Amino acid sequence: MGATGRAARWVLGLTAALVAVVLASASVGPVSLPLADVALATLNAVALPTSVGLAVDSLDLWVLSVPVPLPEFGYTSLFDFAVPATAESIVRTLRLPRIALAAVVGLALATAGAVMQGFFRNPMADPSIIGVSTGAAVGAVATIALPLAVPFGLHAAAFVGAVVTAFAVYLLATEDGRTPVATLLLAGVAVQTFLGAVVSYLLINSGESLEQAMYWLMGRLHNARWSEVEATLPLAVLGVGFLLFYARDLNVMLLGEEDARSLGIPVERSKRVLLAVASVMTAAAVAVAGVIGFVGLIVPHVMRLLVGPDHRVLLPTSAVAGATFLVLADTVARSFAAELPVGIVTAAVGAPFFLLLLRRREVHAL
Repeated sequence: MGATGRAARWVLGLTAALVAVVLASASVGPVSLPLADVALATLNAVALPTSVGLAVDSLDLWVLSVPVPLPEFGYTSLFDFAVPATAESIVRTLRLPRIALAAVVGLALATAGAVMQGFFRNPMADPSIIGVSTGAAVGAVATIALPLAVPFGLHAAAFVGAVVTAFAVYLLATEDGRTPVATLLLAGVAVQTFLGAVVSYLLINSGESLEQAMYWLMGRLHNARWSEVEATLPLAVLGVGFLLFYARDLNVMLLGEEDARSLGIPVERSKRVLLAVASVMTAAAVAVAGVIGFVGLIVPHVMRLLVGPDHRVLLPTSAVAGATFLVLADTVARSFAAELPVGIVTAAVGAPFFLLLLRRREVHAL
């Protein structure tokens, strides 16, 4: 069976698992709901965008408040099943936005992690290896801790901080049009360490905002809104599409850059695209959910053990598996009497699991 057939088979199976996890997650909470009602309410939430317009919102620029036109989508529901009003409201307004955001964030982080592990030819690489998450943390914590009026709020500050950090690391590591992977890694470590110090300084001076900043740094999905899903989903889906287009280049680059060049791969261009897309996907995920560790490390590694190193199969399967894993982790996080940040759950599950793989000698070089 070819790579396309194998990828389709695995993606279908993992998608079925994702649907099952989503329905189970939507039924769990302070108010338990029958699975049948959850399934029907979920189907009622399925809608297609059928119109787009402009809505004027206020953009606060420090001392000015400027009206800015923003796109506003209109949706048409595909289903209209009879569901108790209480169940419909709980599922559609409280649980599904959070589940959908967890799925999108998990998809983005796992896919970016698979790319970074292939890019650096190192199974210990993760989406934040060049400081993207720490850059997002600087933007977010600065917004929380300092009296700043940031256009479009905390999410935009975190996203900009992440993208600027990735671009800065790339510039630092690039010389004469070439970006050695080892130099990129070292530049990422150095910038990440420096930005970590900046975050620590901001936390020390955050005063009453310390709890909010710490909670963001531990990863959180509570109070998720459909607008966050709408902002993140296109970047995640388009990112997966771009990365799949470069899956063959990434496969050949595993042989080494010189061999890849001899086989006709435009190595430097491919590296720029892979790094840029993976960084933007990570930035979008961290901006809306905070710093969530181990998703981009564990999921791609496990899928590589199951499906092999071919990125034409590994990337789509990691995407769906990452969505499933984070939805499941967030379900566990909100099942406690005092809800836990989802980052605590992913670390508590991911670290022992990775140590188990190490003990069984199943963590290999790529």
